[in-house]
Amino acid sequence: MSGISSKDTGVFQDAVYSHYKKEGRVFPWRNDTRPWGVLVSEFMLQQTQTARVVQYWTEWMKEWPTVKLFHKAAMEDALRAWNGLGYNRRCYHLKGCARRITNEYDGEIPDKPGDLEQLPGIGPYTARAVPCFAYNIPTVFIETNIRAAVLHFFFKDETGVKDKEIIPVLEACLDRTNPRRWYYALMDYGAALKKLTPNPNRRSAHYTRQSPFKGSFRQLRGAVLRALAQGHAGEEELQERSGIENIVDLYQVIEVLEKEHLVAESRGIYRIRGENEPE
Repeated sequence: MSGISSKDTGVFQDAVYSHYKKEGRVFPWRNDTRPWGVLVSEFMLQQTQTARVVQYWTEWMKEWPTVKLFHKAAMEDALRAWNGLGYNRRCYHLKGCARRITNEYDGEIPDKPGDLEQLPGIGPYTARAVPCFAYNIPTVFIETNIRAAVLHFFFKDETGVKDKEIIPVLEACLDRTNPRRWYYALMDYGAALKKLTPNPNRRSAHYTRQSPFKGSFRQLRGAVLRALAQGHAGEEELQERSGIENIVDLYQVIEVLEKEHLVAESRGIYRIRGENEPE
């Protein structure tokens, strides 16, 4: 694709906002844009469908409405609240963020991408999405629905499209007056497209299929962490709680979790490692 005209950007914006006016989705983190709630939503939405996140986010914000309150929470309590969302590492990273934000920013979520990228578990996307959704600051970022929308409209007959080719398009199309609303609309447009047409993201150079969850190492890993969130356990009890029948599989999971400093063992008793516990 070479260049982008103001006419093209105008037509695209009109299509996106027209869809949003008629079919815009409603989520609690859109109604309540407090920065902490936005940060929680972005962590929960990583690799998890929005419909699954709604109830978790709502309960989480009731339990820990501020970053400082979550900073004081026990890791076991956090994991119990997270149970079912998967990718438990996100919960550990969110806990680390709460500690850093409480201690270094007095509980105020940073609004600069550079500051946010220094926090645990925050990459380029989240570091730019949070300022936009929490503070309505114009930034440029890509996720799956945004990518789908741009590929569908601007790269119709192209394959192997790289994100670096999409960035200039997003720069040109960004509504700098109300970027928060623009990205809500853009994400909703992309999500709708994937239901109506073959997924445009298959034409992205970065497209990969997610491996099945059932029977995966990821599933076993989550089972052990859920079991330990119930309390300390010896090997036999841990195997019973987790439902992992093959003891070799259990050993492999524990070994990985210990190397990642998520689980600790003492005299044959396993436990969730405390956030500030020395490694």
